[in-house]
Amino acid sequence: MERKKRIVITKPGLDGHDRGAKVVSKALADAGFEVVYTGKFQTPEQVVFTAIQENADAIGVSLLSGAHMTLFRKIIDLLKEKRADNIVVFGGGVIMDEDIPKLKEMGVAEIFTPGTGMGKIVEFVQNIPVRA
Repeated sequence: MERKKRIVITKPGLDGHDRGAKVVSKALADAGFEVVYTGKFQTPEQVVFTAIQENADAIGVSLLSGAHMTLFRKIIDLLKEKRADNIVVFGGGVIMDEDIPKLKEMGVAEIFTPGTGMGKIVEFVQNIPVRA
């Protein structure tokens, strides 16, 4: 039997608005995934450490602060450094349309902007492979 997918949801940086992260966490848990919510004010190092320790299949990053280019880059770089770049990174929040292709180019699998239905996020996570 295949294990349940494990998803780490996080709020890196100084943005304290975590309602979206909590809603996504609940939707993913209700869909049958194991979800670890790290809480607010996480550093990229803490996010990557948690994902590796929890044997996560993916990291969902919620950002509203405008620091998405810097924080996603640091998370992606740390995953590569730790040889854990097979952990899928996705995210959401207030992210400018022109930044989305740049984020995908750096390795972010998907970006969900405000108003995205939970079903679309759940479907995306369902298609993430389970890590060995």
